[in-house]
Amino acid sequence: MKKMMRKGLQVCLLLLMVGRLQGRVTAPERLVAPVEKPFNLTCSVSRDRGESLRQVRWLDVQNQTLLSYLPGQRDSVSGQQHVELLPSPKDTSVITIRRVGFRDEGCYTCIFDMHPSGSKQGQTCLTVTSHVATDGNKTAVNGKKASLSCSYGLPEKVKQITWRHTSAQGDSTEVASFAKRSDPMIEPPYQGRVWLSNSLSDSHLTIQPVAIQDEGCYTCQYTMHAEGEKSSTVCLATYVLPKPQVSYKTTSPGVIEANCTTVSRPPAEIVWNVERDNRTMGPPVTTQLPQGDGTTLVISTLTVRSGLLKDVSVKCLVHHKGLESPIAVSMNTKIGTALTILISVTTVAALLVMSLCFCLWKCFLRKEAD
Repeated sequence: MKKMMRKGLQVCLLLLMVGRLQGRVTAPERLVAPVEKPFNLTCSVSRDRGESLRQVRWLDVQNQTLLSYLPGQRDSVSGQQHVELLPSPKDTSVITIRRVGFRDEGCYTCIFDMHPSGSKQGQTCLTVTSHVATDGNKTAVNGKKASLSCSYGLPEKVKQITWRHTSAQGDSTEVASFAKRSDPMIEPPYQGRVWLSNSLSDSHLTIQPVAIQDEGCYTCQYTMHAEGEKSSTVCLATYVLPKPQVSYKTTSPGVIEANCTTVSRPPAEIVWNVERDNRTMGPPVTTQLPQGDGTTLVISTLTVRSGLLKDVSVKCLVHHKGLESPIAVSMNTKIGTALTILISVTTVAALLVMSLCFCLWKCFLRKEAD
């Protein structure tokens, strides 16, 4: 008897649950959509026995008709241009917003017109979001211009943009900021060489002239009205380009010490190019000396036999990250056989011309005497 009562109770509960599910509209309560992307909205209805679906309507955030249609009749679709009806299973409606924007944020209502019970509806609230994007890390030459930028796709939600600089030592300072209905604010240490665009979407920070201490990472922080803060970071490397110099001296009879020196940031790499010859006395010796201003003095010393300089070209090649191609500096002008002959011929020709001029002058004097 008790078992029969339990089974009867279970059947009643099951029928009650089925009755509640029938005629119910199912839709996500809240959704998050990325800006500038297409996004789908979905609603489903559970029909009662004997019910038929006559029409489906969607209302936008202003409670205006977004889209409407008769099930099974594709030609009956009408609505706003930025939305489209997608194929969907029976008793389900799926629409897509072709390109989500700030104005699409809000609550959408889906209405199923049923016969004979009337309209049944559900609601989905959409939050439009974006992320802070940057152009990637940058490099700049000391004394030149550097431009850093970041962007956020929903400027309507932004109250303020703030740029902060974090040095390699971890020290963080505010550089500049821009708020709605105000002018860009540049912090005193950066005034006169830093500029900030007056935009809440695409923010551009310009530094000119760039100094070594400007190296580090810059955080672009967007402060929102309701969503808190969002940020992204871009790092700046500053280069000091090398200006190499070459010198040499005789250290002992028949031996010459050649030096190639340059100051740069980061340290340059120096290699030697000795044309078609192997009369060097061992590999070059390189020394790096850090300077107080953040640059590095690099000295490369090569020992060669003195006769080498008269026969071949000896070059110092300087490689650096800021250069598209290495800088080549010749230590000497190659004096070969051809050059010696050229100098000799030139000298003889000059002497002949001088002799001819002297003879003509003598002849002229004799004629004057006669």
